[in-house]
Amino acid sequence: MPRSVQSHEGFLMAEEEDGDDDTTFSPIAAGLATPTSPTATRRLRSARTSDLDLRSRLPSRLPSRLHLDEHSNLLAFSDGMRNYTSAPNTAAHRRSSRASSILLPKNHNRSGSLGVRLATALGFDRSRGEAGLAESKVSLFTDERVWYDQFTSTDWVHDSIADAFRLRDLRSRKDFRGRLYAWFDGAQGWILVAIIGIITASLAYFITITETSIFELKEGFCTGEWTLNKRTCCNGEEDCSAWQSWGRRMGWDGSNREWIDFMIYVAFVIAFAIASCLLTLLTRTEISSTYSLTTLDENLAADPKPVGSDEDKGAVDDHTRNYAQDAPSTIYYPAAGSGVAEVKVILSGFVVHGYLGLKTLVVKTLAVILSLASGMSLGKEGPYVHIATCVGNIACRLFSKYNHNDGKRREVLSAAAASGVGVAFGAPIGGVLFSLEEVSYYFPPKTLFRTFFCCIVASLSLKFLNPYGTGKIVIFEVRYVTDWQFFEIFIFILLGVLSGALGAFFIKACAIWARTFRKIPAIKRWPVLEVALVALITGLISFWNRYTKLAVTELLFDLASPCKIDSSSSLCPIDGNEILGIIRYLGIAFVIKSLLTTITFGIKVPAGIYVPSMVVGGLLGRIIGHAMQYIVHSYPDASLWSQCAAEDGLESCVTPGVYALVAAGATMCGVTRLSVTLAVILFELTGSLDHVLPFSLAVLVAKWTADAIEPLSIYDLLTEMNSYPLLDNKLRPVFTSDLGDITPAVRSHRVIDISNSPLVPASTLRRKLEHLHSVGEVDGGLPIVRNNILVGLIPAPDLEFALDKLDEETSLCLMVQTSTWHDTEETDDHDYDPTDFTPFIDPAPVALDIHSPMDLVFQCFVKLGLRYICVLRDGQYAGLVHKKTFVKYIKELEHKTET
Repeated sequence: MPRSVQSHEGFLMAEEEDGDDDTTFSPIAAGLATPTSPTATRRLRSARTSDLDLRSRLPSRLPSRLHLDEHSNLLAFSDGMRNYTSAPNTAAHRRSSRASSILLPKNHNRSGSLGVRLATALGFDRSRGEAGLAESKVSLFTDERVWYDQFTSTDWVHDSIADAFRLRDLRSRKDFRGRLYAWFDGAQGWILVAIIGIITASLAYFITITETSIFELKEGFCTGEWTLNKRTCCNGEEDCSAWQSWGRRMGWDGSNREWIDFMIYVAFVIAFAIASCLLTLLTRTEISSTYSLTTLDENLAADPKPVGSDEDKGAVDDHTRNYAQDAPSTIYYPAAGSGVAEVKVILSGFVVHGYLGLKTLVVKTLAVILSLASGMSLGKEGPYVHIATCVGNIACRLFSKYNHNDGKRREVLSAAAASGVGVAFGAPIGGVLFSLEEVSYYFPPKTLFRTFFCCIVASLSLKFLNPYGTGKIVIFEVRYVTDWQFFEIFIFILLGVLSGALGAFFIKACAIWARTFRKIPAIKRWPVLEVALVALITGLISFWNRYTKLAVTELLFDLASPCKIDSSSSLCPIDGNEILGIIRYLGIAFVIKSLLTTITFGIKVPAGIYVPSMVVGGLLGRIIGHAMQYIVHSYPDASLWSQCAAEDGLESCVTPGVYALVAAGATMCGVTRLSVTLAVILFELTGSLDHVLPFSLAVLVAKWTADAIEPLSIYDLLTEMNSYPLLDNKLRPVFTSDLGDITPAVRSHRVIDISNSPLVPASTLRRKLEHLHSVGEVDGGLPIVRNNILVGLIPAPDLEFALDKLDEETSLCLMVQTSTWHDTEETDDHDYDPTDFTPFIDPAPVALDIHSPMDLVFQCFVKLGLRYICVLRDGQYAGLVHKKTFVKYIKELEHKTET
């Protein structure tokens, strides 16, 4: 046995005597008299990082055919390995989270894919492209890592470097075929977003046609064709003989018919809602307590994980470890809610397998049709974002360039999310701004143009499909022919204040409702019970008021539409005496819609909040518009409006529809805090340049008002309440500390010490890995130190992958290269040694001095997308700060600032 191994075993015996106690790490000085440089013992014959060949290890280590799906992870390539789709350190081997997706084996050999077939036709020889890089024997960024593990964070730096090597390999061909293949590689992004846009529009068409066909079955049916709604059946008239209510069909007359219609209406509402909920529950997914999550759907009643444990300060708190191991698993339903908050977290780099999978896509598409048909106060615009993102995630499998690189994949997902808003509002430019302002975390300039192209393709496809038969993409598209008056600018400001306050109080009301009613044990245990109760309340209240019984999109259209001369709408008074009656009727509808929207948000069905919040605001705006109309009619000689009041018609001065749309946009701003996006969406809905200023002014004032009352938007509140690991890149915290204040003390189980020998027993590495898993750091890392000098870092997923390839736990693992200057002979690539862990080690992890300002740390995590940062003191290793620790610190800092 080499002497270095003997000395190393002696050190390990001393370390094992301490067990898992929390003694501070103190490296044993041995070997060299002075600390060596971190680069002194690296393999000198290895190429520089820029010269490494990402694919150099692939031919000898990957099987020819792989069967993977969205649940497979980056560690699932070796035969005989255990599954890595759920939590580590559980009683049994990792529980599979396959309940969240349909398991369809995929052939990831790529031999039959479109890209490979075209490359073969062009005669591109992969081996020739790789031959020029074959001199590299060590790869720090091995391309074996196709899938990230469940509930880990994306390593943006790794993915960026991996794509750079792929491009260099691709561009090594200088002949015509090589250039043609490079052109096709560049066109893949455009082809992909075009496909996503077309499929998203097709799904939106299917949802719209199906939902409108069954929505009014609650009230009756068309005798000529039962799939026609009432407006189509009666050619736009209020009533006709071709449309029969259920009471009339059964032969009832008078009040008895009305009660029969009422009971059947309530029965249909409950039936559609329960059917939607049961479909949603099919996506039930269980999260192990190892992960620091409370839920992954829109549940403001989630129990937050205990914070403030000593683990973050360097000690292993027994309560923290016991909570991670003994707390009950968390249940969530990917198809529930709108999914916008979760999509935002995923685009920030958090990996959730199955949330954007095929099963979620199918179930949510079908369930949203039933939830809309139920008539509950919810919308389809938020679910469209989730559905479009699912389409983008699945479509990425067409090209390995996006399928095998999570960073590149998220560029496509940003474009897909934008197309969802584009088809929901008929606003392609608004969709681009939505992706940029709300959901996207990494948005390079080239992604902006591709996102715009995706939205244009989606909107044009939906316009070609013509779901409403009117040539419109959305039903609530309106046109205003008259301009606004100068005195109305003060009313628009007032609308902004009232709507912003309404949106902020709506957020508070939703949180209060969730923390009280949804805390009832029966409601928590049986989500379908809450859905049935909400549907019952909706049916009982909505039937008696025409405006609460309408679909939210049709109601918004009626509220925003201007009154024509020959209009028969009940919202268009013939003279001033009818205005007060309309205001009372709208006031009742406003109270009912506000209540129903509050209790509906967060139930376990696909449900959006965009249009329901706009409807509540539209009712408020229409009330104020009619009130202003009544004042002008009563006092026509007032100097502010005397000139326009002299003209014929009640809308000569005031158009209540404009007030409704202005308040609708301002209320949605108060709920979601979208600003520029909303102003552009309202402009695209109306096509009126004259009204851009009122829209923008009201949105601006609403955002200021809402921020003053409730700093968090509805999705920010969901992110905070559900403990999502999101580091918001739009925030600019004010720091009063430096990096050393959050750096945990160095512990022996947190580092790999190679001061005595570069060989470390696999059993020791396994114990250190299990400790990381016990505290929830599945994507953490173990620094490698020699004489307190940082010489590298091995990520926890890579370490687990390497350990599981060993035949026995008694093996000694090489953690650093020991080549000398004269040892420069080339070795055979195929002589792979599983005890050599150096290919998995990052020899140059990002490190900052312990006195670095927090602003620098914030920029490193946000701009570079790092998982962790090593901390040095006078050039020596002083600790490691994980991204999740920094996110927690930011949250605590925000709470201290608020209090």
